[in-house]
Amino acid sequence: MENAFTTRELTKDFGAFTLGPIDLDLPGGTIMGLIGENGAGKSTLIKCLLGAIRPTSGAVTLFSGAMDRGLEEVGYVPDECPFSSVLKVAQVGKVCAGMFPGWDDALFAQYLEKFELPPDRKVKDLSRGMGMKLTIAAALSHRPRLLLLDEATAGLDPVVRDEILDEFAAFVSDEDHAILISSHITSDLEKVCDYVTYLHKGRVTVTGAKDELLATYARLTCSKAELEGVSPELLVGERTTEFGAQALVRNRERFQRAYPDLALDPCTLEDIMIFTTRFS
Repeated sequence: MENAFTTRELTKDFGAFTLGPIDLDLPGGTIMGLIGENGAGKSTLIKCLLGAIRPTSGAVTLFSGAMDRGLEEVGYVPDECPFSSVLKVAQVGKVCAGMFPGWDDALFAQYLEKFELPPDRKVKDLSRGMGMKLTIAAALSHRPRLLLLDEATAGLDPVVRDEILDEFAAFVSDEDHAILISSHITSDLEKVCDYVTYLHKGRVTVTGAKDELLATYARLTCSKAELEGVSPELLVGERTTEFGAQALVRNRERFQRAYPDLALDPCTLEDIMIFTTRFS
């Protein structure tokens, strides 16, 4: 299976903030969710993959080839509709046709119909959800192999998000396509992602197959006294209140062997992010 992208020792130094070094692989036919707090470096990483930012050091490879050639096969969806507000929806296709050698007018028309986007409606008159559908339709209509999404589902209602997530799942139904999606909506990532990477202060803190991460980590809810008796090396982070204590367990099986009387609950990607960031 060919990787859609590979980064090795990728670093971008801004002085006050440094991204990396980052080593990541995104296999074809998969979706990777990129999570982390604001300022963690998610957008910087995506811009490095796009070639919009030149790394300070390290390497980016797209589709096992030179990056400049691979960029022709990358689609990008930012967190806001990027098209001029005075354009009509149909005119967006004409603008994009002049920008992308692989532009497919027929495919764009199919997406407009599928997403129920009126061709004569101006961009400024679209709702946020319709604007994001238009942006995604444009990104897909030059037939990219890799789709990069930077908070593209933020602010959308659950029905629209679910529709878009279905489209992403269809896009990676063969091994020739892949998606990297940055999002604060971790429940969306749990629905569609095969892999998850958590960035914290510019570094990869957690990365791996989503199902394996959710099976390995667990949430402990217990009394303060019980928490004090747990070895810290088994915990990622912990918090106590007047009502009790909670902690993120880094290895469910090891913990259950050591403390069989303490019950564990399944954790979420949000649990991993919050405990790693706030309570570690």
